[in-house]
Amino acid sequence: MPDQIWDEIIGDGPLVATAIHDGTEVREELLRLFALDAAGRLREEDPFTALWTAAAPTRLIGVRSRFEVDLNRPRESAVYLTPDDAWGLEVWREPLGEEIKQASLAEYDAFYERLREILDEKVERYGKFIVLDLHSYNYRRSGPLEPESSAEENPDVNVGTGTMDRERWAPVVDRFISDLRAFDFLGDTLDVRENVRFRGAQLVRWIHENYPETGCALAIEVKKFFMDEWTGTPEPERVDAIGSALAWTAHGLIEELASR
Repeated sequence: MPDQIWDEIIGDGPLVATAIHDGTEVREELLRLFALDAAGRLREEDPFTALWTAAAPTRLIGVRSRFEVDLNRPRESAVYLTPDDAWGLEVWREPLGEEIKQASLAEYDAFYERLREILDEKVERYGKFIVLDLHSYNYRRSGPLEPESSAEENPDVNVGTGTMDRERWAPVVDRFISDLRAFDFLGDTLDVRENVRFRGAQLVRWIHENYPETGCALAIEVKKFFMDEWTGTPEPERVDAIGSALAWTAHGLIEELASR
């Protein structure tokens, strides 16, 4: 049996939140093979997103690094093998053996089997469900002392809806964006836009392919303006405020889902 590479909390109601890139742990057998150190891996992971899953009663949180297996990639590319798979980064000291790769893919399969069980139960009990697929993204890739990337091309929150039937789920999507923009974010407002940087990847695509009429999954990418993306140091007030903003949207999401 593969290791369980996620934690879960199962609650009532049709709202689910995932943080599949929050984890930083790796299997013991992989540690000696990494060319990329823990700090380098952390830059591409999504720390603190697990905290934000508190917006939903049902939560799935990745505990393993995406450099072990990436749950947001198609199965055939879920294990990074070359720099082209990993933003040009040299991940491994030597090529991965087939046995190691298959062990990681078994973890991947176990996650999606469990996700199906959870979502099937949501459909059975509530008819429909919403998934908030929570991620974060880098915007200072030029270096810690270089100017940050353009705000025009890097919203505070990017809502990816490129894998869904947008017309079917328009009331849910529009309400989420509207409510998030209206939230008092430390005396300011959040720049929330749709499909600017990301349109949604494997997890939301899988949900929309398997639950086209009953599942609405929003791929939510928060710009790392709540932390130093080079050191991993958070700004706790902003981390907490993002969590509060997401929780603020829950009532509206449930309301719109009920009206579908």
